[in-house]
Amino acid sequence: MKRSDGVGVMAGQTVAFPDESRLGRILYAGGQTFDPDQQLREALPAATTLLIDDPVEEHSDGGFDRFERVVEIRAALLEILELMRAVAPTDSTMRFNLAEEQEARLALETAFQQIQVLKGQLYKENLALRDEVDRASMFEEVVGTSPVLRAVLSLVSKVAPTDSTVLLTGETGTGKELIARAIHKRSRRSSRAFVSVSCAAIPASLIASELFGHEKGAFTGATQRRLGRFELAEEGSLFLDEIGELPAETQITLLRVLQEREFERVGGSHAIRANVRVVAATNRDLEAAISARTFRSDLFYRLNVFPIEIPPLRERRDDIPLLVEYFIDHFARKAGKNFSGVNKKTLNLLQSYPWPGNIRELQNVVERSVIVCETENFSVDESWLSRQPVSEPKSPFGLSEMLSVQEKQMIEAALRESGGRVFGPSGAAAKLGIHRSTLESRITSLKINKYRFKTASASKSS
Repeated sequence: MKRSDGVGVMAGQTVAFPDESRLGRILYAGGQTFDPDQQLREALPAATTLLIDDPVEEHSDGGFDRFERVVEIRAALLEILELMRAVAPTDSTMRFNLAEEQEARLALETAFQQIQVLKGQLYKENLALRDEVDRASMFEEVVGTSPVLRAVLSLVSKVAPTDSTVLLTGETGTGKELIARAIHKRSRRSSRAFVSVSCAAIPASLIASELFGHEKGAFTGATQRRLGRFELAEEGSLFLDEIGELPAETQITLLRVLQEREFERVGGSHAIRANVRVVAATNRDLEAAISARTFRSDLFYRLNVFPIEIPPLRERRDDIPLLVEYFIDHFARKAGKNFSGVNKKTLNLLQSYPWPGNIRELQNVVERSVIVCETENFSVDESWLSRQPVSEPKSPFGLSEMLSVQEKQMIEAALRESGGRVFGPSGAAAKLGIHRSTLESRITSLKINKYRFKTASASKSS
């Protein structure tokens, strides 16, 4: 006897095993039905049906030798039964296998869920790591020993251990992101991600999706769910650079996050809790922006919990030699060069230059000089500096003098109108549309006595 795909063959008989039937009247022979004996009925599995589909051989007298065929059928059934016992599982084995299968399925589902969680965490960490690697121009340490820098670092050491929101202000290129990273590294969140985003570099139509993420189908092109920067910075720090460029509608959403510590993805309806430390930065005068109705006052007060103003490089002239040495060492190692020192004339030039681009401009000048310099002592081409250091004009009829005179008149007019006040909604900086530190620098350079306008204003009001 042989069996293939549920069919057994014995002495020319075909025996089939349909799955849906149950053991009942199972034999068909010559148009008659036959019940097997009790041994077969008890032994065969309840889900098995045997069908012998060709009739018993007919004798010449037209009758059927039923007894012989029944004996043959019974023998065939017993042999089939032995084969089924050898190859088919028992009921208890089947139940055991089903239980094992269910346990395995549950274990696989649990493992899949864990893989999804780990995949999400890995995605977050990878994005944060890419942000770190992309900041090739950002160095690990703050370089300098000037009093103004030490004052800033003192504030950093005080606010870093807290979760308070920090607002960094200062001109472009002063190192606001470097200070933000210093705050993160000295905080309790230092083991988690530091995520940076420039609000000015992202189109207004995409900034909400960038910060808070979006659901699949939220807008044209949203083919899948995307995590926002707030989710990527979970339990870490989020640095919002150029916060003054944030669109009005996104300012409202950010205000809600700072107030209620929750947000919704674009196109979503589920509130997501936000456990993120926010550090914001701007080179704009936000108080002037409030007066111009381009920035919300309630958001400003939420951000301005702990303000730190980063001084421009021209107020840190004592730090320039240290910064130059630091940048030379960094870029020389990358270029495979070695310098024995810095040309004295070059150092004096760098210290006298006002650096309108601040540390970023100094870094670029040093990097370019390292590439082209072929002498033993490091030197800088003076023509690379964008403008000459501020000095007294030599010719009374020169263009620079005319511009300085006009600039001085405009600043004095603004100071006179504001009663000598430099910053604030009604200050001279707001009226001129420039940052207050920039105005203070110009007042010093042009030798303007701002206090005389306060006296005049006081006399006038009295």
